[in-house]
Amino acid sequence: MKLPELKIGHLVAPVPIVQGGMAIRISTARLASAVAEAGGIGLIAASGMTFDELRKEIRLARSLTKGIIGINAMVAARQFAGLVRTAIEEGIDLVVAGAGFSRDMFAMGKESGTPIVPIVSSVKLAKISESLGASAVVVEGKEAGGHLGTDQSVRNLIPDIKKAVNIPVIAAGGIISGRDIVEVMRLGADGVQMGTRFAASEESNAAPALKEFYLKAKPEDVVLIKSPVGLPGRAVKNPYAQKIIEGTVAGPDTCIACLKHCEQNFCIIKALTRAQQGDVETGLVFTGEYIHKIDKILPVKEIFARLLKEAEEIN
Repeated sequence: MKLPELKIGHLVAPVPIVQGGMAIRISTARLASAVAEAGGIGLIAASGMTFDELRKEIRLARSLTKGIIGINAMVAARQFAGLVRTAIEEGIDLVVAGAGFSRDMFAMGKESGTPIVPIVSSVKLAKISESLGASAVVVEGKEAGGHLGTDQSVRNLIPDIKKAVNIPVIAAGGIISGRDIVEVMRLGADGVQMGTRFAASEESNAAPALKEFYLKAKPEDVVLIKSPVGLPGRAVKNPYAQKIIEGTVAGPDTCIACLKHCEQNFCIIKALTRAQQGDVETGLVFTGEYIHKIDKILPVKEIFARLLKEAEEIN
């Protein structure tokens, strides 16, 4: 199957692949620009960044590619609106928003002409998004990494949501191979969002120790934890995740109030940062359900070549 273009508002990506926005600082300019340069849509993970840091990352990405660059931001973050405004001021191509839902972001997007793409997991929220002005929706199933909004497979969600809306529908969760892409597109998806496969790329900003940890993960190592955001999160089991599951993890020593509402069971910003920096013992390692299918750290260009080849070999 030859993969079609992906159109979101006035944007046209030659390859219908959106790279997931993985915080904290896994998805930065280097990864996003490599994906955009390969013909997909690259996302900078804005959550956890200062406004100045986000500006620098957007400008760096722009210097590395003429492709499509967006941001991903958590609605649950206290600085969500400020991050979106900062990105729009920098001329970002689109905004993808998850871990919650914000009506205000659509007004910001309408004012600047910036496509707003919420992450949803139900027909109801997809229809609300379209009515508020969303340019597309990312439909995330239970297979996804990080924060989850459903216990349903993306393959179950896509057909009904595609019938319910007239905007592009992008499938996310558990998509690793070209065969996976073809499967969800035949179910109605207009494109896919892939996080874990790009977390395990050469251009990912994950520390080498974290990338090696990804490659060692087995199916039984993938667990659900309770996030301070108030949602379940999918992670790789390590000593820290085990403590979260058991309820013995230490709460935050100090709090920078990074979330609008925090359950205070642990500090998610610090836990994700430790993992990103290579501490796979006391860091929180978010991952998709099928991380065990990834056996090699590859450059983004090679990942795209393999995905396209795998898809084209399917009749």
